[in-house]
Amino acid sequence: MKIENAKAQMRKGVLEYCILSVLSRGDAYASDIINDMKEARIIVVEGTLYPLLTRLKNAGLLSYRWEESTQGPPRKYYELTDRGREFLQELDKSWKELVDSVHFIHSKNHDHEESSDH
Repeated sequence: MKIENAKAQMRKGVLEYCILSVLSRGDAYASDIINDMKEARIIVVEGTLYPLLTRLKNAGLLSYRWEESTQGPPRKYYELTDRGREFLQELDKSWKELVDSVHFIHSKNHDHEESSDH
């Protein structure tokens, strides 16, 4: 198993959560979402983002509106729905539980290594 494959799978698992988190700060254009994800080093490209946005929209978690642009065609801005906000709150709880669980397991491994060193 290659580490890059494992890291990619871990990132894929949190992409929707990250998209909803970005949108919880306010409406965003797709390139804004991509820029935030890149800044956080969760690399995502348009070909990955648009299917996820469509899936989240179809699930009723976000909506969009068209806005005229001073440069070029109208832009599609995405926003969380009330259902999306509730869903994100549940994901926040689940994420915290998951991080705590992984930390717990990891710290037990670390404790075991320390005790076997003595």
